Amino acid sequence: MGDTAVKGTGQTEVPAEASTETLETSETLTLDEYRARARVWIRENLRPVPAAGPAPVGMRTTETPPEVIAAGRALQRKLFDAGYAGITWPREYGGQGLGGEYERAFLEEARGYQMPNLGIAGGTTFGVCAMTMLAHASPDFLRRHIPRILTAEELFVQFFSEPEAGSDLAGVRSRAVREGGRWILNGAKIWSSGAYYADWGMCLARTDWDVPKHRGLTWFAVPIGAKGVTVRRIRQITGDAEFCEEFFDNVELTDDDVIGDVNDGWTVAQTMLMFERGGGLSHGGPVRKVPQGIAPDLVELARSVGRIDDPQARDLIVRAHVDDVARRALMARLGGLMRAEPGRAAHLASYAKLASGVHDPVRANLAMAIGGPDAVAWEENDEAAGRTAIGFLNSRFMSIAGGTNEVQRNGIGERVLGLPREPSFDSGKPFREVLRDARNWSGRAG
Repeated sequence: MGDTAVKGTGQTEVPAEASTETLETSETLTLDEYRARARVWIRENLRPVPAAGPAPVGMRTTETPPEVIAAGRALQRKLFDAGYAGITWPREYGGQGLGGEYERAFLEEARGYQMPNLGIAGGTTFGVCAMTMLAHASPDFLRRHIPRILTAEELFVQFFSEPEAGSDLAGVRSRAVREGGRWILNGAKIWSSGAYYADWGMCLARTDWDVPKHRGLTWFAVPIGAKGVTVRRIRQITGDAEFCEEFFDNVELTDDDVIGDVNDGWTVAQTMLMFERGGGLSHGGPVRKVPQGIAPDLVELARSVGRIDDPQARDLIVRAHVDDVARRALMARLGGLMRAEPGRAAHLASYAKLASGVHDPVRANLAMAIGGPDAVAWEENDEAAGRTAIGFLNSRFMSIAGGTNEVQRNGIGERVLGLPREPSFDSGKPFREVLRDARNWSGRAG
């Protein structure tokens, strides 16, 4: 695997294409040399993950302390300065412009080391918002924002759902009106994960009320610290307050803040939903460490509560392991299909989202059955002991957030399997008329 070569890292000036034909310098690195150099840098600059390791996904609280976010921003900047941020992102916007094999090599070498922890807003920034921007935003917009994202100077969240527009996302009522060369934003959003510490929000607003609801939408980048933006945190069942609601009162924006084309926001929204629901699979996604052995977190749980030799507990562990293996196989299969058929990727992503929504509650219940009374009562400040209960409380997250299981099943049925669409009585009407009819509807036939 040493035929492909790139310019030496350590600077942010890396060729946009990972091939010898595009290089204009003799200072090149093969993929093997790139991996070797990355290995040295990682060992000299990153800290090993503590022996206990991070809590399994879904088994931790969702709030990230401010000091951890601050440290994550500093470490992300360090990665950027060394040439290891945005490895596959375009060079003209601050990335390295390399192929996915280089990113995989770096992440494989970084296994076992602490990477930047930017909390849930970090995942939204890099996994959803930035990917959507790269697909739709103007070059000028990307030149302003993408380098700052890569250095973690800007963290973005989604201003998408509204109190009256959840599953029906095209029904948003937050409005942006053009006045004197500016856009004036008013309205409200909800369920914005991590907005209380993020810097910007990608906001979907209605800009034309006289066309059907899918056609009059536009995306804007909204600075969270702008005058007229209010963020309130929402307390969750776990005791955390990671979700937020936002209120916009005459927030001034400019054309520079528009993402994509005016009134074509639904096209942008489809891209965002693809990434939110598992679209990273279509690009190979980040390298994730496959757990070694049979459901190691549940084995540890069974051992900690004295049930490692209990036949019933062992049966539950194996059931979870079988589900884990099947889920990983499904994700690998979906990734291949999405890369082979990019035009269907947005719809195929619904399978990944649905799999998580179905799998997570089942696995959480298995963990509770293994833990028994010890899973619902533990010594104060014993973080490890509370993971099973936190995982159970969080287990319905993926069956709701980003589109419910029912929404995913509808999408799969209609857009993948070709089944008849559900009846729709408002898709062809101007949205203004839809709202008028809804206010006047009495519920009586005739």
